[in-house]
Amino acid sequence: VVLVGRTESTLDETSQQLEGPFSIHVTDIADAKACRDLVKQVADQLGRIDVLGNVAGFAPSLSIDQVTAELWQQTIDTNLSSVVNLTAACWPIFEKQQSGFIGSVSSMASIDPFPGFSIYAAAKAGVNLFTLVTGREGQKIGVRAMAVAPGAVETGMLRKLFDESVIPADATLSPDEVAKVIVDCLENKRAFEVGQTIELPSP
Repeated sequence: VVLVGRTESTLDETSQQLEGPFSIHVTDIADAKACRDLVKQVADQLGRIDVLGNVAGFAPSLSIDQVTAELWQQTIDTNLSSVVNLTAACWPIFEKQQSGFIGSVSSMASIDPFPGFSIYAAAKAGVNLFTLVTGREGQKIGVRAMAVAPGAVETGMLRKLFDESVIPADATLSPDEVAKVIVDCLENKRAFEVGQTIELPSP
């Protein structure tokens, strides 16, 4: 397992939940060159890459008149550019292997967004369409791609936006529920169409 992100403390925290060998790479996944360098380093060290999990997220809640160029760029880079950059970097390795799996986390906001989620919804909608095309192109080289679009998930990002008076804890999904859908698709325990975005509404 290779954990990648911009914040070392977050990666360290995540690594404590892992069993077995892992490595941590502090990398800005919005930077295409940094992604290519990272993927080459990992492939050289491990000999192959089997799974790419795209889970980065940034969700500002603001009215359209409050959207700035900086916030738009950050939202697109975190949610969509990272997916494109890492997928493109892994693609030659997947093609050489004739195998690979890409699982990306989208959002129900990409399908039915709350007011205030205009740029987040647009970015995640891009993830859905990129996943669809990736799945179709991947068929000829043995690459499977899917995305999951959950509703409200009990995460720090959610609670920065909404407290429990707005979205109660029992109206949220757990991160494990979202991860299980991706793992089940990876392990062929759940059927999915090529490049499908699987909707996972909140309870």
